[in-house]
Amino acid sequence: MVSETIAKPKGAQPSVRDSRAWRTWYILRSHPSMIVGIFLLAVILFVTVAGPSLVPYKPLKTDPENRLLPPSALHPMGTDAFGRDILSRVVHGARLDLFIAFSVVAIALGIGVAVGMFSGYYGGKVDDVVMRITDVILAFPSFILALAITAILGNSIPNVIIAIAIAYIPYFVRLTRGEVLSAKERDYTEAARCVGNPNWRIIYLHLLPNCLTPALVQATLCLGWAILDASGLAFLGLGIRPPTPEWGVLVSEGSRDIIGGQWWTSFFPGAVIVLTAFAFNLIGDSLRDVTSPTEAVQ
Repeated sequence: MVSETIAKPKGAQPSVRDSRAWRTWYILRSHPSMIVGIFLLAVILFVTVAGPSLVPYKPLKTDPENRLLPPSALHPMGTDAFGRDILSRVVHGARLDLFIAFSVVAIALGIGVAVGMFSGYYGGKVDDVVMRITDVILAFPSFILALAITAILGNSIPNVIIAIAIAYIPYFVRLTRGEVLSAKERDYTEAARCVGNPNWRIIYLHLLPNCLTPALVQATLCLGWAILDASGLAFLGLGIRPPTPEWGVLVSEGSRDIIGGQWWTSFFPGAVIVLTAFAFNLIGDSLRDVTSPTEAVQ
């Protein structure tokens, strides 16, 4: 019986179905939520980079004669109680909020992955100590823990970043540790150990590339959480303080005007917070589905 499988001749060009572009298109077609998330994130990043040079008003410039104006052609998001243009403050606040989010995730990812790999690979008492510390931190809700740390350290942007990062590190520690515990028993790890590779080389050249994907997916989700937590701290008066143009500060300032009917002062900053966190969550959930063992391109 003649086999239906025909070997590709040496040097033959890959088929369309084997190309990276086709696989990317298949993933996007199978996960429309990822397309929505990427589109929203692209708009937000464009506003972050180019927005401050496009808006006509300064974020801190007051204009008492035009205070609490509703949305109009001159002020698409209206003005606040000091006559400041809300659109300008939202656009300038995007840089600060995204800077905080990416800084938080970079710190939590770097420390969490390093500690998780060390703990999972060596095990023993080191692993017991690390996991008990992780359990203690995870016993507190991340926002409550960040709130307490910020209150202790003081109100500043670096302190907000440190506080939220400390609350997120345990998530990456536990996730990476679990991946390492599974990967260090596989054949490629045993082969690397048998040929005489030192532990540091096995960890960072063999285990890390194979255990990093789940942590990167978790990092995408944490970006949305970090924006919510940073905005929540600012809303409560911790971390970033007025008149700094930050989304949580804008919602806090605008909340006092809602009772007077000026809904726009807090609605638009709050909507931007929700859309940004929503975009990161859509991308993170889709990446988690794509990278799961059951997801395969047929």
